[in-house]
Amino acid sequence: MAEMKDAHIVEIPIDEEHQHKLLYAMSTISEAIQDHPLTEISDSPGHLLLLKLWQREEDLFGRRIALKETRMDSIRREIFQLSTFFFVFHGFFLTILFTSWVNSQENTCKKWWIPSLLSLSTSLVLVFLVQVKLYRYWKVCRQLQKEKNDNRALTRCIQELRMKGASFDLSKEPQSGKRMKSSSVEIKWKPITWCTQNLLTICLVCFTGLVFPASKFILCGL
Repeated sequence: MAEMKDAHIVEIPIDEEHQHKLLYAMSTISEAIQDHPLTEISDSPGHLLLLKLWQREEDLFGRRIALKETRMDSIRREIFQLSTFFFVFHGFFLTILFTSWVNSQENTCKKWWIPSLLSLSTSLVLVFLVQVKLYRYWKVCRQLQKEKNDNRALTRCIQELRMKGASFDLSKEPQSGKRMKSSSVEIKWKPITWCTQNLLTICLVCFTGLVFPASKFILCGL
């Protein structure tokens, strides 16, 4: 048989001192909410409009950055495919050249320039295509870096606006922090930067220069 238990409600009396402390805490919280920078921004049409415009611009920056990163990945794949085709072509070319020399019954040494010219023209076309892709890649890379710098500057301004509230200067504009470089430093590092960015093209040109006399070396005998 289940035992029934009576439920008793215990009332805790609140004296005037506790009630005063409770009201004081509630008023303090209310004042803190009213003094919060976001509350000040919501009460100021100019600051609220500026915050919305900057947040929208920040979202556009994020989309453009994502598109440029995708574009850079696509260009990298295209450069890899062209470079792979470049070396595969020369692999087949040298293999066919050596096989034709072994099976040939005639003196083909005098015609060594024909396959060499074919190899050179094909190599130059592929090198040109690779260089075009590299130029586009570094152009997009510079644009991406600029977008990121501008986005960071805008993010700092948004954070400052949220912290200062209505005291934020509405005439302030985001400024990307670019390091100033002297002309001597730019002249010093520009050739190194160019060589670094076009290292792949330089390697392909050097390889082309080595393969060019290979026809004469193979067809005229080792």
